[in-house]
Amino acid sequence: MAQQVTADVLLGLAVLLVGASSLGVLLMPDIFRKLHYVAPAGVVAPALVALAVTVKVGWAANTTDTWLAVLFMAATSPVITHATARAARVRAIGSWTGRKSRKGSEERPRGEDGR
Repeated sequence: MAQQVTADVLLGLAVLLVGASSLGVLLMPDIFRKLHYVAPAGVVAPALVALAVTVKVGWAANTTDTWLAVLFMAATSPVITHATARAARVRAIGSWTGRKSRKGSEERPRGEDGR
């Protein structure tokens, strides 16, 4: 009984987290702010699901596979987020570095020191 309740609570938390992350993605105005809300849904929620599987099933082959998938997602999530941000920046201004756009015009630095 306690196993079932614990697993249900963990799955409920995962669902709430994905719902909140989805709402954040929906309400944020630009891609760079939206990317902040993707990480919890892509890393923390799967970890909660893996914990629920571990509580319900115990340590077995299925649990090992689940945790390997979570580790893979945790390792690749920052790379995917960076690639998405880089593609959005290139699409917006034409260059990743911000020095010269594809149209040939110089980009203005953000501050006096160029940062």
